[in-house]
Amino acid sequence: MAIVYPLTFPTHTGIASVNLIARNTVGMVMSPFNYKVQVHKHPGQRWEADIRLPPMKREDAEAWNTFFMKLYGQYGTFKLGDPNAATPRGSASATPGTPVVNGASQTGNELAIDGLPTSVTGYLKAGDYIQLDAGADSELYKVLDDVDTNASGEATLTIWPDLRTSPTDGSSVAVSNAQGIFRLSTPTTEWSISNSGFYSIAFGAIEAL
Repeated sequence: MAIVYPLTFPTHTGIASVNLIARNTVGMVMSPFNYKVQVHKHPGQRWEADIRLPPMKREDAEAWNTFFMKLYGQYGTFKLGDPNAATPRGSASATPGTPVVNGASQTGNELAIDGLPTSVTGYLKAGDYIQLDAGADSELYKVLDDVDTNASGEATLTIWPDLRTSPTDGSSVAVSNAQGIFRLSTPTTEWSISNSGFYSIAFGAIEAL
């Protein structure tokens, strides 16, 4: 059977812990004479994650092991989001409307959307996530400020990371179960087995750009 990427992230055991990292590329030079600093923000931004799974018996572990091996190290990709934030804290959790990108040629760290319920306070809350595109083009963004909608059902989101490409006008925006595309951070897959027969599995992931 052909392997089609991105793979769907297994959920049958849950996750014991995840360290989700928002990495920025910043250049900083400090004068050795007066300690004044020059700082430059480069465009490099990506999601990273360190994930530890709960101890499990072989039946559950082999589903994970074969998932990793299907990735062939850093070759394949999979979908991943914040496991504790699939549902937004704002009112979008119950009444999302039909959010879509509002206007072409958008760049930077703001995104205009429409198709939302009208005149809502707290449609999204700071820290909620959105997803642009779908399938192998899915991109994960974090909302940095509370979002209210206007009388026309429009809103402008402040997001991280910055938009890497301008999304198409009218393309869908997911406000629940938001995910991005990731790959393993190393080319190796490994697991440890205790004397009691429990498997211990931990791995790193980086956003696939």
